[in-house]
Amino acid sequence: AENMYFFSELALTLNEPEERVAPTDSRLRPDQRLMESGRWDEANVEKQRLEEKQRAVRRRREAEAVEALEEGKDYEGYIPLWFERKVDAMTGELICVYKGGYWEAKDKQDWSVCPDIF
Repeated sequence: AENMYFFSELALTLNEPEERVAPTDSRLRPDQRLMESGRWDEANVEKQRLEEKQRAVRRRREAEAVEALEEGKDYEGYIPLWFERKVDAMTGELICVYKGGYWEAKDKQDWSVCPDIF
């Protein structure tokens, strides 16, 4: 346990790679894989690259929203692939509810709808 930062066995195995998952699965993060291999400097460079890529996507979406507003058009923005936000009838809180599609895509190994996030 001391060598594993006192994490439980469950905590240590949560990030284990799994075959046939979506290319957006967080276990496929290249910076994380480098870190787990002890390649700290490379992991840090990769993490910075990924964060800048995410910022660029956010800036592009924000620019598209401004452009749509200026043109008087509706702009939907980002729509998650497999979840949708709904108000919980019991609590009134906003929750994310699975809307389907992931397991079918996994069975077919058709990840064509997944964005390139890494």
